[in-house]
Amino acid sequence: MTRSATHVWRLLKWGRILARHGALQGIERDPLTPPQVRRLIRVARFGARIPKQPTYADAFQAIGPAAIKLGQSLATRPDIIGDVAAKDLERLQDRLPALPFPVIKAAIERGLARPVEELFLSIEEEPVGAASIAQVHRAVTTEGVTVAIKVIRPGVEAEFASALETYEWAARKAELAGGELARLRPRLTIATFRQWTLRELDLRREAASASELAESMTAEPGFRIPTIDWKRTSRTVMTLEWIDGIKLSNLDALNAAGHNRRALATTLVRGFLRQAISEGFFHADLHQGNLLAAPNGDLVAIDFGIMGRIDVRARRWLAEILFGLITGNYRRVAEIHFEAQYVPPHHNVAEFATALRSVGEPMRGLPVKDMSIGNMLDSLFAITRDFDMATQPHLLLLQKTMVMVEGVATALDPEINMWETAEPFVREWLRGELGPEARLADAIVENVKTLARMPDLVRRIEAKFPSAGGAPPLPPMAEDISVRFKGGSLGYVMAALGGAVLCGATIAATLFLPLH
Repeated sequence: MTRSATHVWRLLKWGRILARHGALQGIERDPLTPPQVRRLIRVARFGARIPKQPTYADAFQAIGPAAIKLGQSLATRPDIIGDVAAKDLERLQDRLPALPFPVIKAAIERGLARPVEELFLSIEEEPVGAASIAQVHRAVTTEGVTVAIKVIRPGVEAEFASALETYEWAARKAELAGGELARLRPRLTIATFRQWTLRELDLRREAASASELAESMTAEPGFRIPTIDWKRTSRTVMTLEWIDGIKLSNLDALNAAGHNRRALATTLVRGFLRQAISEGFFHADLHQGNLLAAPNGDLVAIDFGIMGRIDVRARRWLAEILFGLITGNYRRVAEIHFEAQYVPPHHNVAEFATALRSVGEPMRGLPVKDMSIGNMLDSLFAITRDFDMATQPHLLLLQKTMVMVEGVATALDPEINMWETAEPFVREWLRGELGPEARLADAIVENVKTLARMPDLVRRIEAKFPSAGGAPPLPPMAEDISVRFKGGSLGYVMAALGGAVLCGATIAATLFLPLH
């Protein structure tokens, strides 16, 4: 186990770099920063020339690959680092000098346990991308298929392991200090970061995410996911279909190629909503660099290292919250927050409803095109401190991705609005999940599942109370009947049969009820 002195030394070294870029000023000046953290910052910046304008992204790039990924994670946490720092960290491009091709070739052969000549006709030595964890080369397989090869950079796993250890140590110490840091749960932030990192360091996980996302998006025309070449994929090497396209950040090239930017924006919004709302599994890094416009007009998503999940219950809560804010039913929105335990029970529902009204009412009456999901979420986020709302990392990731998608879509088509584009999709989903037909279907499914368990229940009862020698049991005495009826097998059997009759009656009724 690494000693505390080693962690402190690493933090001081990193803190020195952050201080030189002015990245610690906000934390040091924040009155909520624990005194021991403030003292550590003062030691780190001693003698350094502090710039007037902090450059957070440059600081993380100077520290190294693990810090770059941490910076990307912190960019989703404006509650911890502030809006200004979060905005600056968004510009992290995750670029590093490319490793020499012989090093990468050897890494491919180690990862696939075969000479590259047996798998590829050619590999371009110049990478098409070099990031903090991996770099990507274009290649042609022995079957003549053009592919992209993503290779984990040698040595990066050890660097991430040591950095993660120190991050976790620091987060634990910070949380133990109590106060605002305890509410923000920095250990949970680092745990989420670890999960992201482990996913990205195991390319089989990323490949599986791409494959799962591709299956869930088959119902959304025009949104495309590259196919994984599993034969040429391992923990450190991932091979996937090469799709020619123009990055959505290159608006001039999109215009020159004749792409319909409004159609691309609409596909992006609908594609994200299908992922987040219908499937509960979404690409959480949908910036312009990870989105391509294919020659046929399809929207192509790449880089599946950061993915988000939301269970059905949370999605229903979110849908009701969204619907309540649109319709002005703030009381119901407040109740949902308490039901979901997003707000501690010692707070007052009515007071929280009033706080929500302060967010929703300024938007009511505005034209749809003037509303912004991003601004609404930011306003909602601002009231979390007053009501001691514990951080929900999966919801923060969703919020961040929604804001990101809205920004990309607006850049493609300034006239588009997330509400307008999303309304038919969200209405249909709400009807399917919360409408009477959905409740009826849920009841039928649950009752059928109960009936399906009946034979097993009867067999277990018979195994628990077998007949002696296989012969029919003797008629019991009257008092024995009483005992069995109260607590023995007959009681269980009667209860089971009664449940079966009730289930059967319910199913029969629901099957013939008219749908309104």
